[in-house]
Amino acid sequence: MSRPHTYRLLAALLYAVILASCGQPMPPTGGPRDSLPPVLLKAEPGDSSTRFQGNRITLTFDEYIQLDNPFEKLVYSPVPKVKPEAEGRLKNVVIRIKDTLEENTTYSIDFDDAIRDINENNPLRGFRYVFSTGQQIDTDSLVGRVFYAESGKTDSLLQVILHPSEKDSAVAKRRPRYATRTRADGSFAFRFLAPGSYHVFALKDADGGLKYDQESETFGFLDSSIRTNGDPVTLLAFVAEAEKPRKPTGGGAQPAARNREDRRLRFSTNLEGDRQDLLGDLVLQFENRLVSLDTARFALTDTSYRPLTGYRLELDSTARKLTLSHRWTPGTRYRIITRKDFARDTLGFQTLRNDTLRFETKRETDYGNLSIRVTGLDTTLHPVLLIYKEETLEKAQPLSLTRYRFPLFRPGEFGIRILYDRNRNGRWDTGDYWRRLQPERVVLRKQKLNIRAGWDNELEINLTEKAN
Repeated sequence: MSRPHTYRLLAALLYAVILASCGQPMPPTGGPRDSLPPVLLKAEPGDSSTRFQGNRITLTFDEYIQLDNPFEKLVYSPVPKVKPEAEGRLKNVVIRIKDTLEENTTYSIDFDDAIRDINENNPLRGFRYVFSTGQQIDTDSLVGRVFYAESGKTDSLLQVILHPSEKDSAVAKRRPRYATRTRADGSFAFRFLAPGSYHVFALKDADGGLKYDQESETFGFLDSSIRTNGDPVTLLAFVAEAEKPRKPTGGGAQPAARNREDRRLRFSTNLEGDRQDLLGDLVLQFENRLVSLDTARFALTDTSYRPLTGYRLELDSTARKLTLSHRWTPGTRYRIITRKDFARDTLGFQTLRNDTLRFETKRETDYGNLSIRVTGLDTTLHPVLLIYKEETLEKAQPLSLTRYRFPLFRPGEFGIRILYDRNRNGRWDTGDYWRRLQPERVVLRKQKLNIRAGWDNELEINLTEKAN
């Protein structure tokens, strides 16, 4: 084979390989996902500037950004009379100041996580811009935590505010000097404060005015003023007076599934599959408010329909929930007889004939035994053990001994709290700022209680351990 012919053959093979590779294109491999937040390249005026003048601040970042909910997330200190305008545009954040700035004052703007990149929404967390109209930046601080007094829990929706005024009414009538938000763990931190003493308050602000002008607002206070750069402080938040529920009007809407000719009075119960809890009451829940109730036409009986005694009936304030309290016998069948004209509601529905509700109580083996051992007990603090199933109180036990035993306890997972019952009435009591009365404190414990049916369950509580 001649050399030119060999070259032509090799060229044809190379061309075929190229065509084959072009017919099966490989997908491009993308680079790693961007997980970095925006980086500040320049600030005009510069961060921590002194002798600040003007009304405009421009922050330039290394990538295109967005400003997430600036009206809610940006915190300005001292608190302005008119909030500045904040806008994210391309790679810039522009702040336009609407107030007249005070002389010799340090200002800060806390952005929280409002600054985010456009592509991956990565937040720039904890970014703060600071400047002073004087010759120096104030550097004092004040830190602490806020707990809900009744539950021991924390929240990121509370505001902490500082007032320099000594007047009690200042928190209700004036905007605070400084304000910040709590984090999820209840902690808060003021930085770049002017040195001095401040009155510290916590507030869940209903109307955005940063004033305690409604007793239905969540509120907390320290008993006296505190100086900057001191030890961390703790505030207990409470509601002095719950918002009064509206009085029910009428009986509510008729259920859509009901036949319009059906005039029977209906109710539901809290039975668990026709089984009654040994530790609780039986509740009859009516669709509408009752306007008449004849308890003489109600009977609790055994399976032979012999009437039983020793039970109590109670209708609640809404006139829709009827509670039957009785000392139940384990593993026993019962009957409830509701006779004609037993009850009538606001829509005219009534018991048209005698009716029977059949149910059986649970057995002791459906429950667990609970033994509790208490250490570090200080009875002068009047501690009360509170056991919760989610937000429902399961058990309240004043602690004066080191051991307790409950032979019947519902199975499940429970939370543990400790109430320090100042007035020894067995329940949590709220506070009153105007009477200088702090709420009673409830400490939320990290440990959980898991009860298994048919088992001996143990719980040990050391009251000297840090709980939250």
